[in-house]
Amino acid sequence: MYVRIKQLREEKHFTQVRLAIELEMDQSEYSRFERGARPPSVALLKKLARYHNTSIDYILEETDNRRRYE
Repeated sequence: MYVRIKQLREEKHFTQVRLAIELEMDQSEYSRFERGARPPSVALLKKLARYHNTSIDYILEETDNRRRYE
């Protein structure tokens, strides 16, 4: 999951600071999620999935299909 979270950010060529701002959170908090030091909340997973236009299942590595559910 943590690799996917980082991968999605890097595909946009965003720094952690930029994405943290977009997600309205502190960069150090975001960094802990990306490093795997702290599991993301369900609310953050929803926010990440919406922001990256993908599904929570994709972020959690339950599927390789990036399509967001209708």
